[in-house]
Amino acid sequence: MTETKWLNQDEQRAWRGFLLASRLVMDRLGRELSESHDLSLTDYGILVRLSEEPQRRLRMTDLAASAGLSKSRLSHQMNRLEARGLTGRSTCPDDARGTFAELTEYGFEVLAQASHVHVDGVREHLLNFLEPHQITEMALWSERIVRHLDKDGRSGPLLPASGF
Repeated sequence: MTETKWLNQDEQRAWRGFLLASRLVMDRLGRELSESHDLSLTDYGILVRLSEEPQRRLRMTDLAASAGLSKSRLSHQMNRLEARGLTGRSTCPDDARGTFAELTEYGFEVLAQASHVHVDGVREHLLNFLEPHQITEMALWSERIVRHLDKDGRSGPLLPASGF
């Protein structure tokens, strides 16, 4: 067994700061979406991901992977979104076992409204505290981490087609 290389003071500060800052930002963004549109941050992410597809639909397995959710968690989220008329499901015509998640027109309208709250929050609670070069650096290191941890590339592109 190799000896553990413990974090030095700067590494510990960076790690703990990252944990707390990311938790606080995500909590705030989630709270703002919940209060304004009764959406969780996970709900919002699903709607955004579906909105980026040409027909606003995606296989459930691909959606789960790109949203970083287990299949059962996605199913639970989809039940909630379907009950509100924001999404629907349909059978894949070329694979009877496959199911598409689909964004409804109403779901797209809700997303379009909620996106203003979300984008304003991202700017107010994160980006406004960074210089332009720091934003670029953040994009680069986060992409490196995603590539390292997402070996099969299931999370999809980090650069979205929309501004949501």
